[in-house]
Amino acid sequence: MTTTPSTASETVDVLIVGAGPTGLLLAGDLAAQGISVTLVERRPHRTNNMTRAFAVHARTLELLDSRGLADELIRTGTPLTSLRFFGKLSLDLSRLHTRFPFVLITPQYEVEHLLERRARTAGVHFRYETELISLHQSAAAESVTAELREADGSRTTLTARYLVGTDGMRSPVRHALGLPFPGGSVIRSMVLADVRLTDEPSDILTVSGEGDAFAFVAPFGDGWYRVMGWDRAHQAADSDPVDLDELREICRTALGTDFGMHEARWISRFHSDERQAPSYRTGRVFLAGDAAHVHSPAGGQGMNTGLQDAANLSWKLAAVLRGQTADPEALLDSYHAERHPVGTMVLRTSGALVRLAMARTPLQRTVRTVTSKTLSAVRPASDKAIGMVSGISIAYRAPRGTHPLTAKRAPDLSLQEGRLHQLLRDGTFVLVTPDGTAAPASPSPLVHAHWRGDRTTTLLVRPDGYIAWASDHPDPTALRAALDR
Repeated sequence: MTTTPSTASETVDVLIVGAGPTGLLLAGDLAAQGISVTLVERRPHRTNNMTRAFAVHARTLELLDSRGLADELIRTGTPLTSLRFFGKLSLDLSRLHTRFPFVLITPQYEVEHLLERRARTAGVHFRYETELISLHQSAAAESVTAELREADGSRTTLTARYLVGTDGMRSPVRHALGLPFPGGSVIRSMVLADVRLTDEPSDILTVSGEGDAFAFVAPFGDGWYRVMGWDRAHQAADSDPVDLDELREICRTALGTDFGMHEARWISRFHSDERQAPSYRTGRVFLAGDAAHVHSPAGGQGMNTGLQDAANLSWKLAAVLRGQTADPEALLDSYHAERHPVGTMVLRTSGALVRLAMARTPLQRTVRTVTSKTLSAVRPASDKAIGMVSGISIAYRAPRGTHPLTAKRAPDLSLQEGRLHQLLRDGTFVLVTPDGTAAPASPSPLVHAHWRGDRTTTLLVRPDGYIAWASDHPDPTALRAALDR
């Protein structure tokens, strides 16, 4: 087989492969910190309505708020203050302690529009219809060399200090690394379509199961609806023909109505996998989003988990590239250490939801009923469930002996200088101290803010909104050591 020889060579700080939400957020964060970023995408540049994500959870909205994007995104969708599953399980999101006590129902492409605009404004170099062919890491040169194929078939060699694969479930980056992607299919023969409805659903988000079928209906907001349906009695291959009558029948079984479904602009059959890469870092190459983990759509956590991956990784790469950390390798390793357990948790929670929906035997359905009633009626269990699904309760493992607040999410504190999420918009650490405390010397950019009132705890908040260090009685030496780390 002959190949077109390389015709050009470029150098960049970070090469990102895959222009979905995860790659766009990561690219924008890095470029905003003065890092040179090239983002390549094998697809043409166009709006992609054929995406599965419709839910933007509270923790993701907080991350977007700290980038000045949340309020604009909210205007594109509909806030939903409760989630109902199986007609019995109801989760009250209004109890979340956040500025966003709801899940925002909006199509994924609205998220992508905002993130792409921000990335372009920050100076990200986009290259669409460009495909990764191979990559090679050089320890001596401290770089990654990627061979790319352009739309016209020509080859380009690009050298980057770091490379991040945000290129989806079939990730060429992960394949180039030789990493396995263990797991399997949790749902087969799911029917997916964009349709118009004669009868508008009473709920913003409709999801339920009955007998051997379950279905999901969500609005695009322009008269079109995304409908997904599954029927245990009809398990076909992804390549088998599918028509609207099949989806209508599934919806009538699962929901009691097909809402007068008609005019499908797109319909397909797919399967949903549960998989996770064993490592999110291999040398100078990282995986994030669906390239690192995939799971069932139950709970709407896929896109959200990927965006949170990006927010965790971006500030760490920026700090290393700008020489602002005493131990670069430890900081980069912490990306896998923090995010891999979160990916595992999401696989388990989304898997539990979909298995409850697929309950078949009388015993399984009894378990579903009892679980639903318990989560709906028992406040601590319900709070734990909504905290996990929304991402608000996600915390990282803190070093032994540290303050109880360390590695936990910082709420949107009201400080003398403004809201915490507003202060995080510079992409730097925020140091919160008692009133009257002087600003300390710092090896890297730092926003110094003060409590309203008489609180005495000192917090050092990371750019991704997690608490890096805390002390009730800080001394200058301990604070300096925390800033150096």
